[in-house]
Amino acid sequence: MDKRVVITGMGIYSCIGTNLAEVTKSLFEGKSGIVVDPERISFGFKSPLTGMVPAPDLKKILSRRQRISMGEESEYAYMATMEALQNSGIDMSYFEHNEVGILFGNDSVSKAVIEATDIAREKKDTQLIGSGAIFRSMNSTVTMNLATILGLKGVNMSISAACASGSHAIGLGFMFIKQGLQDVIICGGAQEINPYAMASFDGLGVFATDIDHPQKASRPFDVHRTGLVPSGGAATIILESYESAVSRGAPIIAEVVGYGFSSNGGHISTPNIEGPTIAMRRALEQAGIFPEQVEYINAHATSTPLGDANEAKAILEVFGKKPYVSSTKSMTGHECWMAGASEIVYSTLMLQNGFIAPNINLESPDDDVKELNLVSTTIKKEFDIYLSNSFGFGGTNSAIVVKRFK
Repeated sequence: MDKRVVITGMGIYSCIGTNLAEVTKSLFEGKSGIVVDPERISFGFKSPLTGMVPAPDLKKILSRRQRISMGEESEYAYMATMEALQNSGIDMSYFEHNEVGILFGNDSVSKAVIEATDIAREKKDTQLIGSGAIFRSMNSTVTMNLATILGLKGVNMSISAACASGSHAIGLGFMFIKQGLQDVIICGGAQEINPYAMASFDGLGVFATDIDHPQKASRPFDVHRTGLVPSGGAATIILESYESAVSRGAPIIAEVVGYGFSSNGGHISTPNIEGPTIAMRRALEQAGIFPEQVEYINAHATSTPLGDANEAKAILEVFGKKPYVSSTKSMTGHECWMAGASEIVYSTLMLQNGFIAPNINLESPDDDVKELNLVSTTIKKEFDIYLSNSFGFGGTNSAIVVKRFK
């Protein structure tokens, strides 16, 4: 089996917009979603900067029984998924008669674990933790909640791969459908935003320190960057076999054609050049395209000197100087577990609407990245093929190639 895999729906719940229309506008305008979080100041954070999203109000949508097992990442994922399903023309009745799977990237549930532990420590009575706590505090919380709410009958797994989690979820969904094992899979990534999730990161001293200018704090590739900015929310895409999409008259947004992966096999947190190079080349090989056919790369670039530099060197090794390159993290910050999924949404919105979003705050590219064809202001341009990079702690790498459907 070697089926074509298409995107028929997308949904987004992001600090630059809580729906596709808002996010498209923000991307085109180069709008930052970074703010100063007062709660992080009270927590003693060295950097209180973050990308923030509003808490969804699900009381009128879901029952109490459904809500008590959902943490914030599941709530964000629900919002993104509902938009994606509507976008794809799938309603609840579809799940009753068709096998639909779910693969979501998620690698922490810090708040739920800490809150449950605090109750046990204070009350010395585990029964007071509550019946929903266990379902909020598992890494598979997003997939278990959405699969239950929607009544899904297909593959049901969470992908835990650090900051490449969302990308690997889409890549694996692509492989499942390509091999004929499923026809429709809800794929995506979700990231909690609360201070508990980011306290240990803050303690490493890797976050940006330009607190007086939050919207300028995330500066991938720029020599004046002071670190990355954490963020979160959720992103969902509906992957579907071409045959399934055509049979139900679904809108075909784009086609996923390649997925590459690798492991650095080195330092647990320091990236290298070889691993990303292998992932990108593998994605191109599977897509059956030459490097010069890729017109845009959404770089992983998180706004750290070594990470940005090594990715730049890997891109130059594989592609040379030709493709346009930008990091949407300059606007959103690093959305961690959801980033690999949200950046597929961001890049596909650009593909649909004929523009390349800028790498904002890029005033002085550092020496290691100057050879890249970096985009610092929005370019109005029709393009057909892009590649999106996602890398994570432990040396996990993912690259996905998407093309305009023809």
